[in-house]
Order: sequence, then structure tokens, then C-alpha cells
Amino acid sequence: MYADTRSETGLASMSAPVRKALGKVERHRLVAAGQASAAYANHPLPIGSGQTISQPYIVALSTDLARVDSNSVVLEVGTGSGYQAAVLAEVVSRVFSIELIPSLGNDARKRLEELGYGNIEIKIGDGYAGWPEKAPFDAIVVTAAAPRVPQALLDQLKPGGRLVIPVGGVGDIQYLKLITRRAGGGYDEKRVLPVRFVPLVPGK
Repeated sequence: MYADTRSETGLASMSAPVRKALGKVERHRLVAAGQASAAYANHPLPIGSGQTISQPYIVALSTDLARVDSNSVVLEVGTGSGYQAAVLAEVVSRVFSIELIPSLGNDARKRLEELGYGNIEIKIGDGYAGWPEKAPFDAIVVTAAAPRVPQALLDQLKPGGRLVIPVGGVGDIQYLKLITRRAGGGYDEKRVLPVRFVPLVPGK
């Protein structure tokens, strides 16, 4: 059961750990060579296969909304270039990340290993299914828009855990949502702000 408390204001400011992580991650090393000069501009960039790397503000906002710390274990759905995973890895204990497109997932794994991120594990798979073998998670961050919230991801949250996910179909208005699993059962849902993400594609 959901309790929906709507808001479209984002956050007034980012937490200090998230600001520090954003300043530390070498974004120019997680984009294509031809995009390096634009790596720190606050807008999305293409990364191939019809996918994009999100603008730094959205990555920071998603990380901040997850309310994670150095003890947290987080699932990311949609590895992409590896940028969101890297920002999370600067803040949390462990990041498990799923990417549907093998070329993107394998490239991200190589880049993140070269950057020294030993606390990120990537697998190629269907993000709609989550990663049940590694669940439950303190937080789940989704980097592509789903037409509805996948039940499997809700099921893989710890009590008190948070799911940050853009929701909306192709051509619809999308909203970044924050869903918190109540300790006593059920979920609270908050609409954070309107966004535009590439669609979360289900596996075959």
C-alpha cells in the first residue's frame, strides 16, 4: 500500500558526502573520448547504443535522495558509462550494478577497474528483475525511466530502504520518484521533480 505525498522541488542543497563524491569522480574518464571536453557540463551526454550519461545534478540528486552512508549496500539499475556507480561508490560500502547492454556494461567495468573502484560489481542482465541474490539493499537507484515501478525492486529493499526511480512511459511526462519501504509494511511515495530519461528496457 502506498501513501503518496507529492512534491516537485528537488533539494535545496546536497549533503557534504555527495558534494565531495561529485568533486572526486573523474567524469571525463567515464565518457567517450570525443565527449571529454563537455564532461563537466550540467547536461546529459550520449554514450552509445542509444543511451546517455545523466547530467551531474541528477546523479547527485539521486545519490542524495538515497540517504546512504559508508555502511550502505546499494543496487544501481542501468550502469551506462559507470558514472552514477562511481559517485555512489565514493559514499557507500558496496555497489551492485546491472546493465542490459553488454558492450556498455563491459566498458564501464573496465573503466571503473582502471579508476580503482574495487567496491563495484557489475553484471549484464535485466534491471526489471533486480539482483535478488545480493538483496536486500539499503537503497536502489534506477538510471532509466520505467512506465511503472517494478515490484521486484520494491521487494529487494530493506525495511526503511529507499528506491529512487524515474517513472513514465515514452512520450509521457516523467517524474523522479522516491519510494521508501516502511518498517511495518507498505511504502511511502514522493514525487520529486519532472525529468527526462531514456527508457528502462526489459530483458528478453
